[in-house]
Amino acid sequence: MSLPATADTPDLSASLTEAADAAGRLLSRARAAVAEMVVDDGRVSAEKLEANQRAAHGLAWLATYAEAVRQLGTYTGRLTAEGRFGEVEDLCVRIGASEYLVQIAGGIPMSQNEFVRLHDLGLSEADVGEFMTDTVRDLIATGNTARNRARLVELMREQGAGDVGDPGLDETLEAMRTEMRRFAESEVVPHAHEWHLANAYIPMEVVNHVAELGVFGLTIPEEYGGLGLGKESMCVVSEELSRGWIAVGSLGTRSEIAAELILAGGTPEQKQKWLPLIASGEILPTAVFTEPNTGSDLASLKTRAVRDGDVYRVTGQKTWITHPVRADVMTLLARTDPDEKGYRGLSMFLAEKPRGTDEDPFPAAGMSGGEIEVLGYRGMKEYDISFDGFEVKAENLLGGEEGQGFKQLMQTFESARIQTAARAIGVAQSALELGLAYATERIQFGKATVSFPRVADKLAMMAAEILVTRQLTYYAAREKDAGRRCDLEAGMAKLLGARVAWAAADNAVQIHGGNGFALEFPVSRVLCDARILNIFEGAAEIQAQVIARRLLDMGN
Repeated sequence: MSLPATADTPDLSASLTEAADAAGRLLSRARAAVAEMVVDDGRVSAEKLEANQRAAHGLAWLATYAEAVRQLGTYTGRLTAEGRFGEVEDLCVRIGASEYLVQIAGGIPMSQNEFVRLHDLGLSEADVGEFMTDTVRDLIATGNTARNRARLVELMREQGAGDVGDPGLDETLEAMRTEMRRFAESEVVPHAHEWHLANAYIPMEVVNHVAELGVFGLTIPEEYGGLGLGKESMCVVSEELSRGWIAVGSLGTRSEIAAELILAGGTPEQKQKWLPLIASGEILPTAVFTEPNTGSDLASLKTRAVRDGDVYRVTGQKTWITHPVRADVMTLLARTDPDEKGYRGLSMFLAEKPRGTDEDPFPAAGMSGGEIEVLGYRGMKEYDISFDGFEVKAENLLGGEEGQGFKQLMQTFESARIQTAARAIGVAQSALELGLAYATERIQFGKATVSFPRVADKLAMMAAEILVTRQLTYYAAREKDAGRRCDLEAGMAKLLGARVAWAAADNAVQIHGGNGFALEFPVSRVLCDARILNIFEGAAEIQAQVIARRLLDMGN
């Protein structure tokens, strides 16, 4: 049922846009105040930025919230115009916007026990007062109410949690979403928990089916055998497959990274050779970037690649490599110029390797490794890898020029973070569905636990935050598809998505009570899977730092 505005009910989209404008003005003042803390002679001081990290990261969160509210307004206006804005959408938007606006004024949670408040950003009570316009106050007062939360959960119980809020997709993307959901429901959901508990690989028949669905070539141009679709389609696919199990939703991540690297930095010959093989799933890539004790500090990488005739010989240590045993090619970042101690000496390689097995994971000369046992995000397995003179063909230096590796890698970060945000939405959606199902079936004190407000409130906030995060993420994808720089938007989507997924999983476990702590219940797996989202593709702290630096650079 659509809910048009009346004389007594102001247009919600316009109200949200006005609130976003108020948040934007607050953000501008906060950016100026934080700049006073960290800028020297017109440039951001790394030392001062580190010393004022709380303020800088709070600035990133404030910007994320402001953009989230703006995207809720855009979403509301678009769906209202199309006659698709129903009661569920209205309630999710109102609850989500209300909560985020009140958190802007009172304190934004950066983690479970870190709240940034506007005075941390150098703002005054007068600044807060200017933000609290009549429209903002009305949205706060009428949005996240007990009545709205109860009604939303009532509708969820009637309709199911599988489609809380129209995502606002066109017919093509909606058909794709339906196809991916059908596949996940039939081939992933019934088996995911068994595979997780056994720490087993995703069966190759599932990997092959994912390839047949076109997932590995989703955004690769048609001239190279792909589907030639945009990043919004990647979001749809990643979200739905991750809803089944994040491991399956992540199968395409390494293919996406490899394809982005080759499309942006590869030679014509490299594009012709590798992209069709990646698109078809004939070869599986893995990303080999991280080293022990470096983490996000890529400028400190020590793995060396030394030219020796027609090959490079690679020596060094890599860690947290996902799905390397089954991979056929590694996108390998190594230092080719030892005299350049920072980013400039790094080069990217398309390093070929044979597939291995658990018994013999790396049947290649100069390459060895051991599995890293992990809490969640299983199904592809994580490894430490050691290289000792491992050979890479010189023709597989990406782009044919040394020293371009870091620049090439940076070009993939927008897409990688958008996809990670989409995976987070899928994990959160899975948590919501498990929580709602359990709360509906579990009887305590003579009634289903979903009848208790503290349980229902958790479910309502999950639904609202999923819708908020989805709109922010899909906005970033559309910006990418339009060819516009979107590192800021992609970072915001990833930052928020990871927190929302963890909160949803944690609350779903709480709804399960003691059973949520039992390994036999799938929600225990979802909790473990959700935890990685705040760490990989840029830990939350690193992500906030990157966003803050970009905001401060824009203002100076």
